[in-house]
Amino acid sequence: MPDSDNSDIFKWRQRIDELDMELMRILNERAQCAIEIGKIKRQRNLAIYDPKREEEIVRMMLKHNHGPLDAQGVKRLFERIIDESRRIERLTADKENS
Repeated sequence: MPDSDNSDIFKWRQRIDELDMELMRILNERAQCAIEIGKIKRQRNLAIYDPKREEEIVRMMLKHNHGPLDAQGVKRLFERIIDESRRIERLTADKENS
């Protein structure tokens, strides 16, 4: 049990843990959406990589960011999320083609 000197830190860490669990759920849901889009792209012979769409996502997130994350941080986070979505689309395609 945390001592009284650290109870405020403990409460904030608990909240971070709760938010991290929600982020994990949302990121996995997003990945599932990317997998479904990947299936449609393969059926239509479309490229997995769509730089215009990726730029649109980053622009939209920057527009709706009200901080405290700065623009550079938001851009890096979403570039990484998009990169992982692209990777999972490719992995799923490779499994289906095996």
